[in-house]
Amino acid sequence: MKQSWGKYTANLGPGCHFYNCCYQQITPLSIRIVQVDVDTDTKTFDNVSVGVKTAVQYAVQPDKVQEAYFGLTDPKKQMAAYVDDVVRSELPTLTLDEAYEAKTVMADNITKVLAETMAPFGFQIIKVLITDLQPDARVLAAMNQINTQKRQRAAMQEKAEGDKILRVKAAEAEMEATHLSGKGVAKMRLAITNGFKESISDMQESCGLHPKDVVHMMLVTQYLDTLKEFSDAGRSSLVLPHGPEAISSIERQVSLGFDLIPNKTDMPKKAPSSPQKPSAPFDPRTSKDGTTFL
Repeated sequence: MKQSWGKYTANLGPGCHFYNCCYQQITPLSIRIVQVDVDTDTKTFDNVSVGVKTAVQYAVQPDKVQEAYFGLTDPKKQMAAYVDDVVRSELPTLTLDEAYEAKTVMADNITKVLAETMAPFGFQIIKVLITDLQPDARVLAAMNQINTQKRQRAAMQEKAEGDKILRVKAAEAEMEATHLSGKGVAKMRLAITNGFKESISDMQESCGLHPKDVVHMMLVTQYLDTLKEFSDAGRSSLVLPHGPEAISSIERQVSLGFDLIPNKTDMPKKAPSSPQKPSAPFDPRTSKDGTTFL
């Protein structure tokens, strides 16, 4: 920018220029984009102290160099004042969570105010950014703790749902296994019963044995098979009784126990007692051995 006797004369662009240093003056003025950072302290609607950092990017319009140089002595302070005014008028109406969500809206409002105010002075507002919204350290720690608790609660709920599904599936599997096991046991018992029935019928037809004798022989055979399984397993076991006639012995003992129960009709009757003779009258002259004293 060229001045003569302190008065604005012309804008000098790039190249070689001549001027008279006695009464003319050349003042360099950049038209590049400049950024100014503004720090504003305020509080939200829920009384949380917040520090807001705003970045304002502006440039001098080439056709308004005279207004930009002579209109304002410190344009950065002017912009910072307008930024503080907008931030401190809008942020107290929002809660902390709403303030984080409304950063873009607040930046647009600051841009609008600065553009209308600084345009007559030859400044063009390129962009306004709210780069940081920093609450108090204790409030920030509390917010992080709240978020942590929420995440942990959600994790515990998901874990509980997973455990519930596992337990339900395990119960269903156990129910199905028990059901099938019951069917298997029922079929096994039915097969054993049918086998016993067929064996008794075959032995009656082939040998003419009584069903009681057939059952006795089968019990003895099963007893011997059990002893064989114990010996083959190689485990320390004690089987009582161990005689070859254990089944018959048990049967005899049970039968004998029933036979030994006394019956009222079989109990012997008591013989009638003989009548007692009446005793003689007492005589004081007679001793205990029958001697009479005169």
